[in-house]
Amino acid sequence: MQDTKERIIELADRLIKTRGFNAFSYKDISDPLEIKNAAIHYYFPSKADLGIAVIEQEIEKLATNKLKWATLPEDKQLQLLFDTFNQKSKQGFVCLMGSLSPDYETLPAPMQEKVQQMSENVLEWTTLCLEHGRNRDLFHFDGEAYNRALLVISDLLASLLLSRVMGSEVFDKMSRQLLNDLL
Repeated sequence: MQDTKERIIELADRLIKTRGFNAFSYKDISDPLEIKNAAIHYYFPSKADLGIAVIEQEIEKLATNKLKWATLPEDKQLQLLFDTFNQKSKQGFVCLMGSLSPDYETLPAPMQEKVQQMSENVLEWTTLCLEHGRNRDLFHFDGEAYNRALLVISDLLASLLLSRVMGSEVFDKMSRQLLNDLL
């Protein structure tokens, strides 16, 4: 039964990253998985419950990556973050934060809170990475590390959106320029 739950979350994650949260239904999950809608409702009584599960999974992935990357120099850590976005680009996905942000005002309050938590986690990690990297002379930029983190994350989000329209080379160009500006 856990396998069914995980498959539901995985497909919902993919649908959010390709279509957006408001553009899919339980039928879009039940048909490909060859299960009944009732099976989805068993695990996730509401679509918001499913959305929260997807966000929580993304938060866990970030926590796992932070632990794996913690011993690396900050420039390598940031490169791994960029690589994660690059993989999404090659798959034709936008990141979860980038996909849920346009729908934010239409999401139920508990889901909005999870989107905020996820966004804060990403920005906090990026800020610390940039701040520590600058202290070690790995990064060079003006201003507060938090403000630079906002620019880095917004550029990465935008690069995924633009690469959908203009081709994957756009992501490569934007991310390479962004890294060059920091190093």
